[in-house]
Amino acid sequence: MSEQPIDQPNDPSLKQPISIVLIEDNPTDAELTIRALRRGRIGNNIQLLQDGAEALDFLFCRGEYTHRSMRNQPKVILLDLKLPRVSGLEVLRELKSDPRTQMIQLWC
Repeated sequence: MSEQPIDQPNDPSLKQPISIVLIEDNPTDAELTIRALRRGRIGNNIQLLQDGAEALDFLFCRGEYTHRSMRNQPKVILLDLKLPRVSGLEVLRELKSDPRTQMIQLWC
């Protein structure tokens, strides 16, 4: 269900949909959220991440996401606050304390 955002830092003129990151550990809630976005005619790329540790790795280009560029950040993050491994509140704290990510729109 998740789509990998395409990182094309060398050509800023390419128009891509604004990416949305959904951080949700419950598959049913994730599916309902994605379905609601699609019904609302939001055709943007959606990256589904299933726990707080994976979210931080993705957003800060660590671990299995080292191939990503920090320049290719999502415009919107939908964040579940009750996540395994690293809580949603800790993800929120880290995102808002780092100048590279503090301007990303967050919905909890």
